[in-house]
Formats: sequence, structure tokens, C-alpha cells
Amino acid sequence: MNTVAVKGLLTIALCALGGAAQAHVGHEGGHAATFVSGLAHPVSGLDHLLAMVAVGLWSAVTLPQRRWQAPAVFVAAMALGALLAHLGAALPLGGALEVMIAASVVLLGALLVSGAALPAGLGLGLVGASALLHGTAHGLEMAAGASFLAYGAGFVLSTAALHFGGMGLGVLLQRVRAVLPRAAGALIGGAGLALLLARI
Repeated sequence: MNTVAVKGLLTIALCALGGAAQAHVGHEGGHAATFVSGLAHPVSGLDHLLAMVAVGLWSAVTLPQRRWQAPAVFVAAMALGALLAHLGAALPLGGALEVMIAASVVLLGALLVSGAALPAGLGLGLVGASALLHGTAHGLEMAAGASFLAYGAGFVLSTAALHFGGMGLGVLLQRVRAVLPRAAGALIGGAGLALLLARI
């Protein structure tokens, strides 16, 4: 097996074995929202990191001629969720938001495991719904009076980079062995399940 592919799967496995890190601690108070904090946010929590990589992987495997679609849907829906939360129009999910975000990681892992078994339109809809949840968390974390544009630009750029990394990994894993992206999806889904159980 290709050494790079093995390293990619090991990285995902290590993430799956990690603790139930919460990227969205302290919704009530928010934190300093700058471009740099927005850039760091998607990589600071296991749930965000796994979700973004899963979207890129799924896009590479299921939509090889339209790989940009799933990341574009995710980024647009995430930005909308963040804006609504910032404006005070987010759904009043309270503590359930953390549980739903963990569940979205399980869902994205399952989507990847399913491969092309689900229609692409349904898959894109699930990606968009997941993105709304992640965006809501981003928006709720902003401190009052902070720059939404600077923070938003940071987390959009970081999210897109993670999607592209996932797409690259997906292409690489497929070249080595077609079943490897599904194995990665199982690892991501398992990590999401661990997060979900820790938050229930």
C-alpha cells in the first residue's frame, strides 16, 4: 500500500482516537473574533476538522467531475448559519447544538461509507444541513461588537482549505485502493459517534 495513503489513514485514525474536544465551548460569552481566530477555529476542534475533511473526501469520491459542489454548498450554508446566529436569528437549539454537530460528523462519515449509493442531490442536502449547524456554532461564538467580516473570512478560508485537503486525500486513497475512502468514512463516523456519546 502507498506510504502516503497509509499516513493519511493513520492521521484520520488518530483523530478518531482523540478525546471529545469541543470546538464550541462558551457560546454564551463568545470570544475575540478576529481573522486569525476565525482561521484557527475550524482546526481547533475535532468535530469541525473531521466534518470538513469528510466533505472533501465525499466530494472527491462521489462527484469526481463536480468536486467543487459539496465544498461550495458547505461554505455557503455555513456562512448563512453564522450570519443568522450573529444577527440573533439562529434556531434556539441551546445545548442541543453540540449534540447535533457531533451527529453531523456521524452522518458525514456514513455518507462517505455509502459512496454513490445515495443520490448526489440528497448528499448535497445533507452536507448543507450539516454546514448550517457548524455555521451556527461559529456565529454564536463571536463576541458582541467584533468584526463578523474578519472572523467570517478566516473561518471560510480555513474551511475551504480543509475541504481541498480532504479532496486530495480522497483522490489519493482511491488510486491506492477503491475501498480506502470508505474506510476513512468509517473512522470519521466512529469518531463522530464517540463525540456524540460524550455529549449526550
